[in-house]
Amino acid sequence: MSRPASIDLNADVGEGSPQEAALIPLVSSVNIACGAHAGDEATMRRSVALALVHDVAIGAHPGFEDRANFGRREVPVSPAEAAYLVISQTERLQEVAAGLGAVVGHIKLHGALYNMVARDPALAAAVVAGIGETFRHSAVPMTLVALAGSVLVAEARRAGLPVVGEAFADRTYRADGSLTPRTEPGALITDAAAATAQVLRIATEGRVVAQDGRSVGVDARTVCLHGDGPGAVEFALRVRRGLAAEGITIAPPRPLG
Repeated sequence: MSRPASIDLNADVGEGSPQEAALIPLVSSVNIACGAHAGDEATMRRSVALALVHDVAIGAHPGFEDRANFGRREVPVSPAEAAYLVISQTERLQEVAAGLGAVVGHIKLHGALYNMVARDPALAAAVVAGIGETFRHSAVPMTLVALAGSVLVAEARRAGLPVVGEAFADRTYRADGSLTPRTEPGALITDAAAATAQVLRIATEGRVVAQDGRSVGVDARTVCLHGDGPGAVEFALRVRRGLAAEGITIAPPRPLG
């Protein structure tokens, strides 16, 4: 597959990390926690304001209302409930953003909700339908950011919803293209050089090396750096330098055609 001349570098923010003010200027889009797994109106306002100052694309980051587990514990949820979580939290961020003169242009699910909707066709269909119906008259088309190669990407494309495939700088992969669960050893990449190498492989080859050593195709136009990681700023700086050396610019994501 041909690789783009640019790629989006995104970060999950509004989750209480003290690095946020240093991290946001280094990325091209942010996914802001909407008060469920983390954050509140004040943190949303701060994140939106920082994104505006640094001309960074703003997105919603809805998840399970489970602060004790940071939204990373899978819980049973119906398709209608999943869609409601996504829509209601995005609308909450939209209200905050509008008060600051900003627009929310994309949605990226968080944690366990992200993984469940990525693999479950019924959940994916409900979330895509809800986004398409609720935000069809938004100031800008609402784009969905979802795990590259997932059921959710396929459903969004089938329904005609703008979608961007996502990969991760700081997570390892299984041979089927799914993320290694956080409960398993080696799920996180904690070395900045290794994270940079993975991003460069994604950007230049469209591939990652799975934990078993196999090369796996990943059609991603955005790469995530988790903002709550202790090395997030260092990772971002290293990744930016690595991409620049390959002649790849960093820019907000373009939906799949």
